[in-house]
This record gives sequence, C-alpha cells and structure tokens, in this order.
Amino acid sequence: MTLHNDALRDHACLIVHGPDKPGIVAAVSALITRNKGNIVQLDQYSDNADGGAFFQRVVFHRADLAAAMPDIEVDLVQTVGAMGLEWQLTDQSVPKRMAILASTSDHCLLELLWRHRRGELPVTIPMVISNHNNVAEDVRSFGVPFFHVPSQGPDKSAAEARILELVQGNVDFVVLARYMQIISEGFLDEVGVPVINIHHSFLPAFIGAAPYRKAKERGVKLIGATSHYVTKDLDEGPIIEQDVARVDHSMSAADLQARGAYVERAVLSRAVQWHAEDRVIRHGNHTIVF
Repeated sequence: MTLHNDALRDHACLIVHGPDKPGIVAAVSALITRNKGNIVQLDQYSDNADGGAFFQRVVFHRADLAAAMPDIEVDLVQTVGAMGLEWQLTDQSVPKRMAILASTSDHCLLELLWRHRRGELPVTIPMVISNHNNVAEDVRSFGVPFFHVPSQGPDKSAAEARILELVQGNVDFVVLARYMQIISEGFLDEVGVPVINIHHSFLPAFIGAAPYRKAKERGVKLIGATSHYVTKDLDEGPIIEQDVARVDHSMSAADLQARGAYVERAVLSRAVQWHAEDRVIRHGNHTIVF
C-alpha cells in the first residue's frame, strides 16, 4: 500500500548492500538508534551467509529528518561505508520525479496517470513525451505537460537529443509506457537515471510485429508481461516484476491482446511503485525486491 506524503513526513528509507559479514544488522540498527530514529520497517536478505551478498531495506522515523540527514549521512560513511557496504538514504516524503515516454498505444500511459491522480503512486510526473500526438489531449486532461518529439527513420539521434534536453536534471527516472522505439546505448549513458520498460512476455518467442496473432496461431495457453530496467542489451535488463494470465482456444488474437494489455498495465504499475518506494535493489543482472 502506498502512503501519502503527509504520512511519510520524517520517514527515511535506508538501502544497504554488499558483502555479507557478521554485525551488519547490529551496526545499522545502532546507527539509526544513536541518530534518534525509530525503525518502522525492516527487510533483509543474504544469498549466501558464507561469503555471499547482503541486502537490507530499512524505513525509520526521525523527527526533523531533513535537518538530521547530513549528520546521518556522515555517520553512514564512517560506519556502513567503512564496512565495505554501499548505501542509499532517501527522504520518503519527497516523491520521485517520473518522466513517461509513450507512442500510439495508451493503456500503460493512462494507467500510470490514473493511479498517480488517485494518489497510488508516490511520484510527480513533470512530463509525458511521445513520438505521436494522439495521446496529447488525454495527457493534458490530467494536468501533465505533453511534449511531442517525432522519431522517424533509422537515425534517432535528433529525437534522443531533444528528449535528453527535456529530462536531464528534471527527473529521477524514466518509464517507457509502450514507447515503441529502441533506446540507444548512448542515450542510456547520458540520461543518468534508471529507465524502466514494459513488454509482453512472448519475447523473444514472438519477436517483431503482431505477436498476439503469432501467439494465437501457436495456441498459447499463457500470456503475460515483464517490466525491467533498460540496459544496452535489448530486453535483457534486470527484471522488476512479471505476471501471467490464462488464455484458451476460444479467444481471438484481439482477445489475447486485450487481456495482455490488462496484465501489462498491472505489471508496469507495480514496478513503478516499487521503484518509487526504493524497494528494488539491482544486483548484477537481477533484482531483489522487498
């Protein structure tokens, strides 16, 4: 469940990960205590207690958190950092800024805008960018700025340069809500924030155009969707969330596509929420989700 910003006032989220060793939990708990914090949530995982990797997410309350953050960060450097662990501390009352990139298909885009308006996603949406204009009025009806950045032909450099102008320094992460353009490695290097994608889980079985028609022809019994972080390797980034739905022989290709769109909306929304709440830790090419 997503808490509104008022409920999260003076709440911090601390992510710790690195080589597992005795004393990490005690050290983190002691650090929070001596900085007058009270732990309200704690999740941890070790993939191998004998020399493996350790992951921890702690949410704690501390009165006047904003004023205390610099001292807590110094303490983290001197204690957690000295133990060879990486850490990230965020103020949970400050929503992450999310840019959405979309194309002609609007189901994932509208789901995110609707959930945001209902207060279910702890983000702000400073912009929606699309290579088509068909979603412009729908986006503006939510009070979100819309930018049209055409992207045609094999050379996407001009479009990517314009998108970078819009997002750099203005967002904390980017979501590809069925944005039907391949993102270049150069764009990923320059954008400087995580990029989250959604795709149907037929990939790579039914790659290319008309995947649901191909799935119908093969008589598939399950369809689904995958949300993952974007890397230079197409559709091979760390997976955040997946889900499936049953289908049968009586369903047309259009029926499969409609059910697939439903799954895509739900999967992408969960992935966005978990990322915004600092529940996802990337480790190599997979994730730990608390």
